[in-house]
Amino acid sequence: MADDPAGGPLIGPVPAPALHVMSFNIRRRMTGLSWRRADRWRHRAPAVRALLQQEQPTILGTQETMPDQARAVLAALGGRYRFVGRGHGRDGRGEGCPLFFDDERLELEDWEQTALSNHPCKSGSRTWGNFIPRIAVTARFRDRVTGDSFIAVNTHLDPFSPRSRVRSADALKTMVGSGPAVLTGDLNAGAGSRTLRELLDDGLRDSWAVAEQRVTASVGTFVNYRAPRPDRARIDWILVTPGVAVERAAINARVFGGVWPSDHLPVHAVIALPVGRGHA
Repeated sequence: MADDPAGGPLIGPVPAPALHVMSFNIRRRMTGLSWRRADRWRHRAPAVRALLQQEQPTILGTQETMPDQARAVLAALGGRYRFVGRGHGRDGRGEGCPLFFDDERLELEDWEQTALSNHPCKSGSRTWGNFIPRIAVTARFRDRVTGDSFIAVNTHLDPFSPRSRVRSADALKTMVGSGPAVLTGDLNAGAGSRTLRELLDDGLRDSWAVAEQRVTASVGTFVNYRAPRPDRARIDWILVTPGVAVERAAINARVFGGVWPSDHLPVHAVIALPVGRGHA
C-alpha cells in the first residue's frame, strides 16, 4: 500500500497499439451520518479524482456508480472522455455500470444496456434470484489508430445469489461473442467459483493469469478500507478473449492523502488486440 505516490501512475496512459483497461467498483454514494466516514462519497471523491487523473485508462468500467458519481468520474478523466450506460432501475435511475472511454483514441460504433434476467430488454427486470436488478453494458469500439474493432462489456454480478451469477455468466458469454473482446466487472466470485469456471472454461482468459508481467502482488480486491491481504480472493476481474495479448496486469492498492478511493481495489490490464482483426 502506497500513499500519495510521487513516482507517477501505476499504469497510466499507454501508447498505441496497446490499450489500458481498468475495472473499478467505486462504491455507491453514501451521504448519511450513520455511515462511517470512510464510506462517505464526500470523503472519498478527492481520492477517486486523484486516482483517475493519474491512471487515465483507455477504457474504464465502473460499478455501483450513481449518476452524480458518473459525472464526477468523467470530470476527473478529462475532456477527451465519454461514457455510455445508465442506472439499473426501470427509469434508468439508480446505480449503474457505465463504460468510460478515451474518445480521441476509440470511436464508439454502437452500445446497449442489457438486463441480466429472462427479459434482457426490460429495464429493472430481475428473474434469476437477485433482489437488485443486474445489468451489463456492451459497447463496440473502433480503434482510431489501428482501425480494429472490438467489444467491451462491463457488469456487476449479484453478491447473494449463486444462481443469478451463473445465469449471468451464460449471458455475458453471448455478449462477448468470439472476440476480440474484454469483460470488466465486479463478479462477486473468486477464481474457484462456478461463475468463473463458466466464463473461463468456454474460452475467456483471466488477464492476471496470462499477463506477461504482473506489476503488483496478488491480493484480494474487496479490502473494505483496510490493508490488502494476499489470502483473500480477487472478485474484480478483467477477462479477455483468446488472441488478445495481455502485456501487464496490476491491482491498485494506492491511497491518496490517507484515504481509500473505495472499499474495492481497482484492477488494470494493458492489452493488445490481434493485429488486423475486427470483431467477428
